[in-house]
Amino acid sequence: QVQLVESGGGLVQAGGSLRLSCAASGSIFSVNPMGWYRLAPGNQRELVADIDTGGNINYADFVKGRFTISRDNAKNTVYLQMNSLRPEDTAVYYCNAVIYGRSFTRSYWGQGTQVTVSS
Repeated sequence: QVQLVESGGGLVQAGGSLRLSCAASGSIFSVNPMGWYRLAPGNQRELVADIDTGGNINYADFVKGRFTISRDNAKNTVYLQMNSLRPEDTAVYYCNAVIYGRSFTRSYWGQGTQVTVSS
């Protein structure tokens, strides 16, 4: 059984930092890409950043220069280092991964982790 387990998140003041982690486990051949999305009240879920096994990265414009995504391919884990956080970054952050198994390819979502930035 494949699952994504997220950790990190919490409450931080504006200008502070947080680090999110997401590990994929189960019967996995490969995971590509891995990324982070967020959902804020009243908004649609939006891409924050994603990264493939080759290290190619996409960032949303609103996080460029502030957030850094990275991954450990051996551990099937993706990280999101969030610096210079703003109140508008407050949202539930979800990990997403396209997982290739023996007989399947499927997109998985983590359970979500709350990030709250106070002004």
